[in-house]
Amino acid sequence: MVDFALTEEQKGIRDWVRTFVEREIMPMENEVLRREREGAAPGLTAEEGRELRELARKSGFWGVQTPVEYGGMGLDAVTAAVIEAELGRTFLTFKFGGEADNILFHADRRQREEYLLPTIEGTRKSCFAITEPGAGSDAKAIRTRAVRDGDHWVINGEKTFITGGNEADFALVFAVTDPDKGADGGVTCFIADREAGWTSEPIDTMGERRPASLVFSDVRVPHSAVLGEEGNGFRLAMQWIGKGRYLLPARAIGACERLLEMAVRYANERTTFGAPIADRQAIQWMIADSEMETEALRLLVLRAAWQVDQGADSRHHQSIAKLYGGQKANEIVDRVMQIHGGMGYTRELPIERWYRDLRLLRIYEGTDEIQRRTIARDLLTGRVKVGSSLD
Repeated sequence: MVDFALTEEQKGIRDWVRTFVEREIMPMENEVLRREREGAAPGLTAEEGRELRELARKSGFWGVQTPVEYGGMGLDAVTAAVIEAELGRTFLTFKFGGEADNILFHADRRQREEYLLPTIEGTRKSCFAITEPGAGSDAKAIRTRAVRDGDHWVINGEKTFITGGNEADFALVFAVTDPDKGADGGVTCFIADREAGWTSEPIDTMGERRPASLVFSDVRVPHSAVLGEEGNGFRLAMQWIGKGRYLLPARAIGACERLLEMAVRYANERTTFGAPIADRQAIQWMIADSEMETEALRLLVLRAAWQVDQGADSRHHQSIAKLYGGQKANEIVDRVMQIHGGMGYTRELPIERWYRDLRLLRIYEGTDEIQRRTIARDLLTGRVKVGSSLD
């Protein structure tokens, strides 16, 4: 049986998040846009983000996918995707609190107390540091080295485009510990406190996000800083990267919905040559295409999330969802800007802001080209059969 209906619990969570976004976050949009036009840092301030997270926590919304035993809600993948879609209805980047990098759950007892639990509580911040100037899509090409020196490791290298790297007080840094083995047992993940000596510099981008460049110069960490097993770092890295690729296009669903709503409203209000532009076939087709693609994206995302909940290998369908989501979200925001004409191009409306931000979806956590490679390789090697999505 094919059932596309959400459960009553999922509907309730969806409605709560939508109300939270509409009442608490959307009213801040105009002020944030005003600040940005005056040269302030983009997005919510750190204090505004903290206040919103605490407000949500008072309603029991904390740790969406964090296991219940760690104080989280332990929600399933489909529900998490629904939540992301609702959060995507505002261009202001916001995440509920109570989360930690999934690979931190491989921490030993001491590491759990020192890093995992404080991160879930929100008193510590981490960053995932694997990408390097010469190792982006090809993660196996990392060159950062860690050399054993008695009971310590000495790390040297540079990481780039690290999300949260400017704010983090510790990094999950991946370094080559056995060059002969490389990614096949020669990469180790270390928990490195900022106090150990690594530094960060922000990277200016066309959107809201400000990733960081991290420099490790003779950074010494104790052997107890190894996360998981020595040499097992690349497997952990792939686990992190594949933890929820479906959540990225899930957030794009919300952006597409809100943008399309703006287009429909403006098309009905804007008059040219004595009639609303909603009467123009060119406008109607743009709206129709955007609705069709948004609904297709919703089904692709929910299919991938459902596979995660079933314990199935969802990598293929997550790649499809991310590729399609990045492509179509960019096409939809472009159409919506076109419908709004000159006003859409101004910084008075959030369309221009979304135009820049959504472009990132085609690059980070797996470029369009990497997703195409994955999809094609799955089919060409027989790992996935054509038309097997309902098997």
